[in-house]
Amino acid sequence: MKTRQLGDGLTVSALGIGCMPMAAGRLNYGAPDLDESIATIHRAIELGITFFDTAEVYGPEENERIVGRAIKGKRERLVIATKFGLVGSKGPFVPDSTPDNIRRACDGSLERLGIETIDLYYQHRVDPDVPIEEVIGTLAELKQAGKIRHIGLSEAAATTLRRACAVHPIAALQSEYSLWERDVEAEILPTARELGVGFVPYSPLGRGFLTGQVTRPEDMEEGDYRRNDPRYAPGNFEANLALVAVVKDVAAAHDASAAQVALAWLLAQDEAIVPIPGSKRRVTMEDSVKAAELTLTAEDLERLDAAAPRGQTAGPRYREAQLKMVRL
Repeated sequence: MKTRQLGDGLTVSALGIGCMPMAAGRLNYGAPDLDESIATIHRAIELGITFFDTAEVYGPEENERIVGRAIKGKRERLVIATKFGLVGSKGPFVPDSTPDNIRRACDGSLERLGIETIDLYYQHRVDPDVPIEEVIGTLAELKQAGKIRHIGLSEAAATTLRRACAVHPIAALQSEYSLWERDVEAEILPTARELGVGFVPYSPLGRGFLTGQVTRPEDMEEGDYRRNDPRYAPGNFEANLALVAVVKDVAAAHDASAAQVALAWLLAQDEAIVPIPGSKRRVTMEDSVKAAELTLTAEDLERLDAAAPRGQTAGPRYREAQLKMVRL
């Protein structure tokens, strides 16, 4: 597996694994199987994946326990990323990046993961009530104490990222980025490049849409998070299939899968981009990993760009309440 460098000297595998689907809870893509989730992490490690992403609210908390169980005895050379700053066991999640909550969350994540140091610790969502300078200052203290190695932000605006970097180097900015969600290209991604911050796209496969495996919204399991995704809603779903058709056509020319093409497109955008496709099964993870070896031609890239102009995907990427919490 090839490696890539994020910011602040952090080296990871060219693709990571988003572990969110591996635990049942409020944020899942169908019912996971615990044994298969753990086997997926073990197989990913065998294939050279070193970068694994989880969060306190996935489960909640159970996802970190699964990751911790899977990496026990395999910790060496792995980069474990988790997130703090969203709370709410019932009802909507709300941001909380007060210093006391950051410290509480960090200690809890360390215990659940069974590790002594978190390699990359993200603020899950910007807290408008706590200045980013105070947040980064608290994280710098945790780093000095040896509890974390690198600092990251998730879904932060360009101005917030710039303020954060003025306090302490930021290793990575995690935000949604894919062929069907390209708004970060306007300001956020160029700012990350300028500041030397690595970029970690989550939902790089459009929550599975770009794989072409979901042909009808009603085929998704009850409880699947995507049943409430505006882009999967009737009308939007059908309109967005036009992009999938082009991705599949490019894939056929390379004897590749649609998922591999969507990930290879992201990898081609910048050397400091490391996508983290979500996986809960070995078969999908093994397919995604092959994207690191797929080289798209200039013609392929032009065709995909033309099929997915920025801002033209049908439907907003989140519901209104969730949109109010991103890019702050």
